[in-house]
Amino acid sequence: MINMGKGQNLYEKAKQLIPGGTMLLSKRPEMFLPDHWPSYYSEAKGCIIKDLDGRELIDMSIMGIGTNTLGYGNENVDNAVMDTVRKGNMSTLNCPEEVYLAEKLVELNPWAHMVRFARAGGEANSIAIRIARAAAGKDKVAICGYHGWHDWYLSANHNGGDDLSGHLIPGLSPKGVPKSLKDTVVPFNYNNYEELENIVNTQDIGVIKMEVVRNFGPENNFLQKVRDLATRKNIVLIFDECTSGFRETFGGIYKKYGVEPDMAMFGKTIGNGYALTAVVGKKSIMEAAQTSFISSTFWTERIGPTAALATLKEMEEIRSWEIITKTGKKVQKGWKKLAEANNLSISIAGIPALSTYSFNNSERNLYYKTYITQEMLKKGFLASTHFYASVAHEEKHINSYFDNLSDVFQTIYKCEIGEKNIEDLLDGPVCHSGFKRLN
Repeated sequence: MINMGKGQNLYEKAKQLIPGGTMLLSKRPEMFLPDHWPSYYSEAKGCIIKDLDGRELIDMSIMGIGTNTLGYGNENVDNAVMDTVRKGNMSTLNCPEEVYLAEKLVELNPWAHMVRFARAGGEANSIAIRIARAAAGKDKVAICGYHGWHDWYLSANHNGGDDLSGHLIPGLSPKGVPKSLKDTVVPFNYNNYEELENIVNTQDIGVIKMEVVRNFGPENNFLQKVRDLATRKNIVLIFDECTSGFRETFGGIYKKYGVEPDMAMFGKTIGNGYALTAVVGKKSIMEAAQTSFISSTFWTERIGPTAALATLKEMEEIRSWEIITKTGKKVQKGWKKLAEANNLSISIAGIPALSTYSFNNSERNLYYKTYITQEMLKKGFLASTHFYASVAHEEKHINSYFDNLSDVFQTIYKCEIGEKNIEDLLDGPVCHSGFKRLN
């Protein structure tokens, strides 16, 4: 058993002061290793995190929930931010960087003409929905994927139960969301064009919002069919690229498939850890923002757009999307090879730079996931069944990761054939898989 000391002690205090313990569900220690996750960091550089006990850990996990594709503490981005701090981050006047950034994003998305900025993905999604509804003159939205925590999205779970369970996170409670929003948001399944077509033909849909890719890509010309349907029915088509953007192309992953939306959102990677999200769109739709009140003081601060401009410059110079895709493919190949060597059957999902795996035909997946995190932590890694690639992940990190993961997979195989009991090997509770109330 490993005692994480200061991190767990602080988390116990946090649960008394902060409802839910953390600001982000995906960073709850219970999602990784309940009772033993280090929880907090003191420093982060490259792909190395130092916890509150001073222990250095290699992050082979989710890299800030996918925010830092250039690695933690990228010098060029940080230097641009520090220059902004010295010159002043906020004033009565607007920062010019927001105009320069808007210009750059329109250049990267030639079909688009205008941009609005926010600081979080949920905000950007809500802004896009507000604008799209205003432009369409209709309330109903068909959605596919994860789009944040706001009322408009969670209202889908008022429809008939846990309707969002197939869209990344199960168990999302709509408590606090007005029941009057019931049936205003209708989920559909990725690659099921007939389902979406039926929704559009039977309901007064004004907006289709979807992730371009999550765990797998389009089949049977799915994206083009959606585009054609939206065009034919005069529906606003929104691509949520908050997660997928700048990971396989210099911009939206939609470029890979040659299908253009009417609006798109970018977040996470665009500021390399600094808060900035963007909504880009066609002028005919974006101008509807002027008919609805969309405004926030801290959307005007200077650090966000400064960081984004520096991040985009760095990405373009080193072609970061190619580097992280190559790294992700290497890790996916390593998982497959390690599983085969230990007679384990796994399924790998996600684009290479945002990969995950699970054990096939096993009712013990959460137990195995917890065990992997537990044992790899003892070996000096933050690791789970997810890997989000960054340019800071070097060959030495990947080789060391697999050298240490090999023993863990061997033990899991012994559990699969009954030689060992996984429950006896855990030092604490099993990790959570979705949204749960904390005690």
